[in-house]
Amino acid sequence: MAPHRRVVTVPRLAELRGPTSGVVELPHRLFWQPDRHVDLDDPALLQWTYETVLREAVSVEELRTWLDGPTLVRLWPGLYLPRWVRRAWQERHPALGDYAPASRSGPRLSA
Repeated sequence: MAPHRRVVTVPRLAELRGPTSGVVELPHRLFWQPDRHVDLDDPALLQWTYETVLREAVSVEELRTWLDGPTLVRLWPGLYLPRWVRRAWQERHPALGDYAPASRSGPRLSA
């Protein structure tokens, strides 16, 4: 995702009611592999799925389909996201907090 592309967010995190477990098949637009099945019971794959959807979603409906609000809040501090994606979500949803250690914004230095 290029930094100039608009980041899609939802008005309320409660709108996100996507799957949180089991095997799902992501659409080709989000995951460009022949086998697009992802086991959400694997914590690393769940995190990867959230990172992918947050970066690649082009509609609120995609976010509602693939993300879950409480799960997003739980995973948020450890998600590896481009800084502009993280910033857009944190500006819209202050409840996500000011986490940046896993973002691509570079190292945070203490004063």
